Amino acid sequence: MELKIENMTCGGCAKSVTKVIQSVDPNARIETNPATGMVKVETTATPAALQGVLEEAGYPAAMS
Repeated sequence: MELKIENMTCGGCAKSVTKVIQSVDPNARIETNPATGMVKVETTATPAALQGVLEEAGYPAAMS
């Protein structure tokens, strides 16, 4: 799935987003692009679960 995260603007943000996603699915494959705010995720977690934890962490995400 692809997510658009407006608040992800730097490498530090990307690391935080990665950790948040891995808290739901430690085996998730994650590709972040801070320049565009896009995140590609291969996971068994539901989009709603990811969006929930990302919003709690201050990184609201929209499905792309």
